[in-house]
Amino acid sequence: MKETRPYGMDVSAAKAKSATRKVQIASFLGGGGEKLFFFAGPCVIEDFETVLYEAREMKKIAEKLDINLVYKASFDKANRTSVNNFRGPGLEKGLEILKAVKEDTGLPIVTDVHESWQVEKVAAVADVLQIPAFLCRQTDLLVEAGRSGRVVNIKKGQFVAPQTMAQAVAKVATTGNEKIMLTERGAAFGYGNLVVDMRGLAVMRQMGVPVIFDATHSVQLPSGQGTCSGGDRTFVPLLARAAVAAGVDGVFMEVHPDPDKALCDGPNSWPLSDFERLVRMLLKIDSCVNGE
Repeated sequence: MKETRPYGMDVSAAKAKSATRKVQIASFLGGGGEKLFFFAGPCVIEDFETVLYEAREMKKIAEKLDINLVYKASFDKANRTSVNNFRGPGLEKGLEILKAVKEDTGLPIVTDVHESWQVEKVAAVADVLQIPAFLCRQTDLLVEAGRSGRVVNIKKGQFVAPQTMAQAVAKVATTGNEKIMLTERGAAFGYGNLVVDMRGLAVMRQMGVPVIFDATHSVQLPSGQGTCSGGDRTFVPLLARAAVAAGVDGVFMEVHPDPDKALCDGPNSWPLSDFERLVRMLLKIDSCVNGE
């Protein structure tokens, strides 16, 4: 029986990687067969000292392993489960902290934007504007992010089919900005659980944009603790290995010095002390995918 593949795609991981366009992120290229890159950092800015410490440690690891790393931290988590949950320092203070971290470490920055009016201010500091999964269909936000000229990373909604993300890509592209990336972070699987369909990674790569796998949000249990989300970080390496074997261009991880004390997304965050070991493992898999 003849095998039927969506879009007539070639699901070879190596060929799929080279099929995506290359996107300039600060001083390096991501996608198009370039080496695996990483978006990593805490869920939210808790305080300046913690963020700076982690960024400096991650910079050391990036230099040691010769990887391209973009530091991630949110100035505001606008979609927390409870109104009483910690959200972060806010736009002005948060951008001030991210700017200081960027100047101190030289690392590029990726952070979330939730509303159109935030884009201009955030683009003045961040190298990558990230569209949260819940907002991946917000036309005005996507278009405004595109107009900024910055790289736009759109997280696939938990409620959206992979092929539907072509429309989100098209919205940003109407501005003439083709520096677009897509991130998989799991799909709703009943109430309070997520599942990852690795076939979706191949589907989204057919859109020609670099695809990132969010290894930590994919193990989240949305609202699993009643007033906040739960998760199981023990599955992070398993899913990350599978995604890199499938040929993703980059890996996203929320990393924290002490996940059990994190003020947001602690249960699904990866420990900073284990970050280097996991990255080494993923690099070995990526080299196999590329036939090295």
